[in-house]
Amino acid sequence: MHANGPTPDGQVADAPAGNWVDRWAPPAARPYLRMSRADRPIGTWLLLLPCWWGLALAMLWDQSPRWEDAWIFFGCGLGAWLMRGAGCTWNDIADRDIDGRVARTRSRPIPSGAVTPKQAAAWMILQALVALCILLTFNRAAIALGVLSLLPVAIYPFAKRFTWWPQVFLGLAFNWGALLAWTAHAGTLNWPAVILYVSGICWTLFYDTIYAHQDAEDDALIGVKSTARLFGANSARYLRYFLVACVALMGLAIIQAVMPNASVLALVIALAGPWAMGWHMAWQLRGFDPEDGARMLFLFRLNRDTGFIPLIFFGAALFA
Repeated sequence: MHANGPTPDGQVADAPAGNWVDRWAPPAARPYLRMSRADRPIGTWLLLLPCWWGLALAMLWDQSPRWEDAWIFFGCGLGAWLMRGAGCTWNDIADRDIDGRVARTRSRPIPSGAVTPKQAAAWMILQALVALCILLTFNRAAIALGVLSLLPVAIYPFAKRFTWWPQVFLGLAFNWGALLAWTAHAGTLNWPAVILYVSGICWTLFYDTIYAHQDAEDDALIGVKSTARLFGANSARYLRYFLVACVALMGLAIIQAVMPNASVLALVIALAGPWAMGWHMAWQLRGFDPEDGARMLFLFRLNRDTGFIPLIFFGAALFA
């Protein structure tokens, strides 16, 4: 890949080499799939995992797993892929002028000329409509939450223009699934889901600050704000704060969800999830080097595994 210039066959500079889009997708579809980040699945995982956290914690809360939860599980997977794609397409439309001035993003389909803004808008609408069809299979409260999620999604691309904390807006959007999946199972939104949602926002602040360090120099030149620029040399210290807040809030959500109906053993197993997640995040911090862009991308991608850790413990607690 050529991070600072054109890439062969329209490939995107920060996509993994040999990804399925570049190798197998029909040439006409590749620019659209690249806008949806289908060649970079980490974002779909980071959007999906809070959904699965919320679903698992809701089942622990009422001790009432049902067959329809299997559809919520798979529906969230399909919806996360589609809405991540629609959100990224919207982000590329909003950032089309900025992306052309940043080394890592100038190879994206819109600034590179592979797709026009009108074509991108049509692709975004198509993805959102298919996602809506999936959302309509859930209960009314979950549908309402799904529609409301469009607000942080719409705001996020512009946040870096007016705040040093755009990662908060990303967290609001990317962890909404914790609220939606809980509600899809339980029928109502309850405090454990809200606390879990805030825990997820702290996690997003952790991993996306790491990610933003790749672009810190370019962002400074063009005046784009981020927590990476805000924290600068103190980033590692703030990342520790986000780690502690994420683990503590997730633990509180688990206590509130599990204590009323589940066994003590289930509570202990579930609480081991954020504890193990915190250790994984602390291990990432040992390799944190904001001057090494490749290292920052590697650490960012590790957060798929970070998000799976509590889910494994939640699943085990369901059988306790």
